[in-house]
Amino acid sequence: MNRVCSIFSQLLQLFSRTEFGLAVGQHKAERHARGFTCWGQFVAMLFCQLGRAHSLREICQGLAASEGKLKHLGVPTAPSRSTMAYANQHRPWQLYQTVFLELLDRCEGQARSRRRKFRFKNKLLSLDATVIDLCASLYDWAKFRPTKGAIKLHLLLDHDGYLPRFAVISDGKVHELKVARKLATTTTSGLWS
Repeated sequence: MNRVCSIFSQLLQLFSRTEFGLAVGQHKAERHARGFTCWGQFVAMLFCQLGRAHSLREICQGLAASEGKLKHLGVPTAPSRSTMAYANQHRPWQLYQTVFLELLDRCEGQARSRRRKFRFKNKLLSLDATVIDLCASLYDWAKFRPTKGAIKLHLLLDHDGYLPRFAVISDGKVHELKVARKLATTTTSGLWS
């Protein structure tokens, strides 16, 4: 019998359930959880990100459409919108920061172990930015255009392992060169030591 894993399932295998459980215990994230676990919330929010869902309704309906497959991912049922909203509002964000840092640590370890074809005298870094659109009526502080709101995510990529090293969130109008000049001054003062 052939066993097939979905791409979503393969992505979830990057996150160790035991490390995730330890992080949940460390941050006491499931103190008030009644049936909807932090793992379920994590699966739902990862589904949201990969499926480009724009609302809780889209997330919940998308998960409900694949209800039979959720059990294999460790989620017994698709959550309701109110459950998702409550979890997003009351669960500590530090849990997901810990999960991210553990994954980044594991990726850096794998990147260090690989041999590189090209070697440079100096560290090779790239800076790129992406505009994240926001609703101008809800986020009036994020002026971008007369009818649009936006912020810009500037990401510094280290070519030793192709992992992000530094992120700056700015107004949508800030040019990458301005951020690069600020980063140049911080890197010389010991950011990379």
